[in-house]
Amino acid sequence: MEKSKTISGRKTLLKICLAALFGALTAAGTFISIPVPVSPVPIVLQNLFALLSGLILGPFLGGAAVGLYLLAGAIGVPVFAGAVGGIAHFAGPTGGFLFGYLLAAVVGGLIAGRPRVAKAAPLWRIICAAVLGLLAIYVPGVIWLKFSRNLNWAQALAGGFIPFVIGDAIKAVVAIIAAPRLRRAVADHLEG
Repeated sequence: MEKSKTISGRKTLLKICLAALFGALTAAGTFISIPVPVSPVPIVLQNLFALLSGLILGPFLGGAAVGLYLLAGAIGVPVFAGAVGGIAHFAGPTGGFLFGYLLAAVVGGLIAGRPRVAKAAPLWRIICAAVLGLLAIYVPGVIWLKFSRNLNWAQALAGGFIPFVIGDAIKAVVAIIAAPRLRRAVADHLEG
C-alpha cells in the first residue's frame, strides 16, 4: 500500500512538473516576437509551444500547461508577446489568440490522445491534431481581432491570419516531427 502511494505521488509530481515545464516553454516563446507591419499581432513561438503541450502531454496536462502560462500573464508576469503581462491583454487585439492557445492544447491533445507506451498515436492523427490545433488558435484570434479593432472580415484575415500561414505551417511540421518521440518519452515516465 505504501509503495502504491509513493508511485502515485511521484506520478502526480511528474505531471505537475511537465505542466510547469511546458507552461514555461510557452512563456519563453515570448522572447522571439517579430512585429508584422500590417498587423497588431506579432510572429511568436508561443503558439508552437501551446500546440506541443497538447500533442505531447494530452488534453488535460497540455491544457494545464497553457492555463499556467495564461494565469502567469494575467497576473502581470511579462510572458505575452513583446514581454508584457496583465489581464488587459485579454481584451486587446491578441486576446483571442491567447484564448486560442488554450484551445489548441486541448483540441490538439484530444485528437492526439494521451501519450501511451503500448500504443503510439498514428502519424495521421498527430497531423490532424496539429492542423486543427492551429485552427483552434486562428478562429478565436481572428474573430476577436475583427471585433476588438472594428475590422471587416478581409481586414481581420489580412492582419490575423494571412501573414502567419507559412510560418505556422513550418511550426506545425516541427510539432509533427517532434511530438511522436517526445510523446513516447513522456509516456515512459508516466506509465513506468
